[in-house]
Amino acid sequence: LKKKVGETEYAVGAIPAGGYVKITGMNPDEKLPDEVRTRAYYSQPVWKRIVVIAAGPAVNLVLAFVLMFVFFWLIGPQETTGRVGTIERGMPAAGKLEPGDRVIAVDGVRGSPQVLSEQIQKHRCAGTPRDGCKATTPATLLIKRDGQRRTLEITPVYDSNIEGEDPRTRLGFGFARDGDHITLPPGQALDVAADQFWRITKLTVELPARLIDPEKREEISGVVGSYEVTRQTILNDVADAVAILAIISLSLAIVNLFPFLPLDGGHIFWAIVEKIRRKPVPFS
Repeated sequence: LKKKVGETEYAVGAIPAGGYVKITGMNPDEKLPDEVRTRAYYSQPVWKRIVVIAAGPAVNLVLAFVLMFVFFWLIGPQETTGRVGTIERGMPAAGKLEPGDRVIAVDGVRGSPQVLSEQIQKHRCAGTPRDGCKATTPATLLIKRDGQRRTLEITPVYDSNIEGEDPRTRLGFGFARDGDHITLPPGQALDVAADQFWRITKLTVELPARLIDPEKREEISGVVGSYEVTRQTILNDVADAVAILAIISLSLAIVNLFPFLPLDGGHIFWAIVEKIRRKPVPFS
């Protein structure tokens, strides 16, 4: 849908793949009439160019925070159940636990998924823990599978590469989320949204370092991966898609602020360089 108001054309795309603007004069070699050239992008003061370019990422940041706040306040994450959801390849739980298993107790201790996870963490490596070291004792899990109770002994390993979380010993599985949605009061929702906003920002800022590391690079999901996660989330629970869209909006905003052309951050960087040099930066 397009509509021209004055000299500006506003459009809404059929695919919500992010916004864009095409500003007159952003290409220094663009041929413009004399009456337009004085109002073109590169004819404007540096501060005004920075404000215009930063407006796009700023909207993405605001949108991400608003979506996060709305999610925790009005929708809420689903309550974690005692059933096994995901199992990580190469971790101790792989080949022993299966999705759908219900974990009844760990070392005889029963309780919420949080309590069970904390019990697993009590199994420590000998001496100073290092990444990949095995705990000195196995964790004894009482599970229910296909209506039958089983006892499994699985030795946790120390993992120091958990994104956004403290290092700990673990088995490498996650509990499924299919319970009721838990909403929070506005004040608490605001605090949680701010915490998650900062956590995701830090993880996104670390992206360049992850691109250099071959092992970490394999874990990065691009646009196609983001689409697939969003599609599966919508199929499972439409409400959770709000949180996924918030994460994508925030990540896009941060990446777009990286100081590389043609990203917005690159335009801002070179505008600042021009301000410091007190003369335009040659593009050839």
